[in-house]
Amino acid sequence: MKLKLYSNNTRFAPSPTGYMHLGHVFSALFSYKVAKKLGGKFLLRIEDIDSQRSSKIFEESIYEDLEWLQIKYSKDVRHQSRNMNDYQGALQELQKLDMVYPCFCSRSKIKAEIMRAGNAPHEEENSIYPGTCRRLSKEERIEKIANENSFAWRLNIRAASKKLGNLVWNDLRLGKYTVPVGTMGDVVLARKDVPTSYHLSATLDDHIQRIGLVTRGEDLVNATHIHKIIQVLLQLKSPIYLHHPLILDSNGIRLSKRTRAQTVKSLKASGLKKEDVIGLFGKENMLSLLNFIK
Repeated sequence: MKLKLYSNNTRFAPSPTGYMHLGHVFSALFSYKVAKKLGGKFLLRIEDIDSQRSSKIFEESIYEDLEWLQIKYSKDVRHQSRNMNDYQGALQELQKLDMVYPCFCSRSKIKAEIMRAGNAPHEEENSIYPGTCRRLSKEERIEKIANENSFAWRLNIRAASKKLGNLVWNDLRLGKYTVPVGTMGDVVLARKDVPTSYHLSATLDDHIQRIGLVTRGEDLVNATHIHKIIQVLLQLKSPIYLHHPLILDSNGIRLSKRTRAQTVKSLKASGLKKEDVIGLFGKENMLSLLNFIK
């Protein structure tokens, strides 16, 4: 059956916080090949909302590596840092819908409440936010904001669930998902000083750039649950997804900046050619994934 998309555009959305590695190469090349197969545009987005870690040097290296790999992208590159007004408007709409609330908790306060709830400290990263500030009254929130307390805007998952009911989305490779509202916490969508986060900006950008098929690593499946909620609340276009397997090292560890995966820059310096670098993750992996695109 022919794939039905509202747009044939795909995208590659790296953060300029380090040099590209093999995992990036696979993701970029796959998205590029999908766009060519569908006859759509391959768009580049620079996700640089983290001003402290983002660097012009790393951004320039992204352009250089893509050129070296002969991955051609549309000239209209979108920079998140230059489009804060878009995210501010989306956040304001969520505020009008009463789907977000200000959270004044520090990480230590969140950790303490999670511990009191019976979870071990080492489970903190995987624990659901306990909803401390969700229970604040309107008056308490206004007072804290007036006192210039630092805060973040959290998505009210309970309110969204009550309004939207059960939501589903489809992954071409992994199948159908129901958004597991009961096991999700109130994620941060923005901060006092930055009107967005990864979840809000990525979702809005996909809509603005008319991305019909989002291809990305399967480690972002859980993030897609959040993105689906935002799409429905803000009445955005909803793309179809294909979460591809992660590229692992010889020890089975996901290639990432944190694990200091070997970069394209270092592979080029070692004398490898484009074909050699692409061959490191196996041609058959790419071909098997492209079979999902019909």
